[in-house]
Amino acid sequence: MPKVHIISFANQKGGVGKTTSALSCASSLGALGKRVLLIDLDPQANSTSSLGIAKNGLKYSIYDVFTGKAEDISQAIVETKYKNLSIIPSNMMLASIEAELTTEGGRESYLKRILKDLSAKDLFDYVIIDCPPSLGMITINALVASTGLIIPTQCEYFALEGLTQLMMTVKAIKARYNKNLVITGILVTMFTPRFKLSKEVLNELENYYFGMIFDQKISRSIVISEASSYAEPINYYSKYSKSSLEYQKVAREIIERTEGII
Repeated sequence: MPKVHIISFANQKGGVGKTTSALSCASSLGALGKRVLLIDLDPQANSTSSLGIAKNGLKYSIYDVFTGKAEDISQAIVETKYKNLSIIPSNMMLASIEAELTTEGGRESYLKRILKDLSAKDLFDYVIIDCPPSLGMITINALVASTGLIIPTQCEYFALEGLTQLMMTVKAIKARYNKNLVITGILVTMFTPRFKLSKEVLNELENYYFGMIFDQKISRSIVISEASSYAEPINYYSKYSKSSLEYQKVAREIIERTEGII
């Protein structure tokens, strides 16, 4: 069976560029010729709206996949106008799934069982999961289902504290549910090299998590916010901007870390 790389973008701290990074990497991987499915697992549904998909009035969303209202996961897949990029959209209905899953047996493995059927169909090379900014049952489902984890981390000291907690959660999940989960990398976001704080935080990250940090850092940029407001991935909104080129390099690095040099 062909290898499908299922990679969660997770960090329980909000405002670290998690959704932007998941969307930008997914779109960039698609532009590089990889077949990509982006799963919006955040009730805020920012990945969904950032691709110009209306959150209200969806025929099926990831909530319908979890609850069985969509008989097959493929019913919820929406093809986008961007090269090789599809999405399973989200909306606020997903916010109630935490309570609903608490009554389900094997609730932490629900998404894994769903994606197993999808992987067998060989439709995608990468499944990118945009997790909510929490370590609740939704994120646990994502990590149990994933082969890899990318942690977007803002260059601030509070981000370091949250990273420690996330690493403890990953360790527990590897021990109990998913021994094959690996950390694909820590992606440094909102990096400003001329700022002393950015350099200090980066040094701390490299000291504690040597070898995990992506070589390419993501700079702080207004262009990224503009792309979201125009409902376009950064590599389509401003293909040759600094931010776009940075995410393209990250996408290549993801391929290197998961498949070998391209």
